Amino acid sequence: MKIGCPTEIKPQEYRVGVTPNAALEAVSQGHEVLIQSGAGLGAGFDDAAYEAAGARIIDTAAEIFASADMIVKVKEPQPVERKMLRQGQLLFTYLHLAPDPEQTKDLLASGCTAIAYETVTDRSGGLPLLAPMSEVAGRLAPQVGAWTLQKANGGRGVLMGGVPGVGPARVIVIGGGVVGTHAAKIAAGMGADVTVLDRSLPRLRYLDDVFGGTFKTGYSSAGLLEELLPLADMVIGAVLIPGAAAPKLVRRDQFPMMKPGAVLVDVAIDQGGCFETSRATTHQDPIYEVDGIMHYCVANMPGAVARTSTLALGNATMPFMLALAKKGWKQSCADDPHLLNGLNVHAGQLTYEAVGAALGIDTVDPKSLI
Repeated sequence: MKIGCPTEIKPQEYRVGVTPNAALEAVSQGHEVLIQSGAGLGAGFDDAAYEAAGARIIDTAAEIFASADMIVKVKEPQPVERKMLRQGQLLFTYLHLAPDPEQTKDLLASGCTAIAYETVTDRSGGLPLLAPMSEVAGRLAPQVGAWTLQKANGGRGVLMGGVPGVGPARVIVIGGGVVGTHAAKIAAGMGADVTVLDRSLPRLRYLDDVFGGTFKTGYSSAGLLEELLPLADMVIGAVLIPGAAAPKLVRRDQFPMMKPGAVLVDVAIDQGGCFETSRATTHQDPIYEVDGIMHYCVANMPGAVARTSTLALGNATMPFMLALAKKGWKQSCADDPHLLNGLNVHAGQLTYEAVGAALGIDTVDPKSLI
């Protein structure tokens, strides 16, 4: 199979979909790997590293889209890329379709088969291709939130860990999954007073057992959140409903009860955001203010640490990429129901129910396609 990896073109996206190690594995198994020139530079991989792995360097994305059987990316295809997709071609990348009707429409029109990293599952019910980037984004969230809290950036001017005689920042993390756990660990490590909210009692017990007094936990409810919002210097939104639009958990009419200059960090922005006033931003212009409350809503947070993110993502995606290249999407999905859960689009049909519910589009059962 011809595996193609174009350069990411989303603003300030420096990750790359295929690492030199992944290219070497694919070439050693008899596949042809096409890498756009310069695709890996943002993550620290030059063209020579790919050539040493046996990949072929291609000048333009158009050439890659025209000849590759499978396109492997990081971020969702941008409008110019979606125009180059074709019927029968396999796209393997993050998609986040639920809040993105235009992308969904274009993918359906292209006739391609699209497998989304974020909805591939594992035996334990986890999301193995989303988890590495959730770990990165979770660990980044307190870091970028602390920067936003600085007075020069519009924040309250509060230091996360305080100093002797001055208390630390109060941080609320909504969601105790992968993102929330890593966010809480880092925020607590910075010295902040951290509370994690979640609606799963087993998860809250797990967090309490593993982390003890490192941070507090609470059962997530509208009432408890209203109690905590006036105390918070920072709220990190870390909720996830796989494949679906994120619920709106903090409303604009609640802002008057919050401290002026408090910070909202929305890690769920890829799925539409979990704060009513969230809108996607970029690393170049990451923050904005609404009614005195600062928002950090960068849609590709892990892109800021591109080398770490690329290596972590590549470790997770490589086995699936190799299986797809060896057996094709249909046989691979027939053999692995967890990979089948990643199928979002095939030949003009939407195959992921949560996306269909969010966008009002009829879906077909993916099992019927294999």
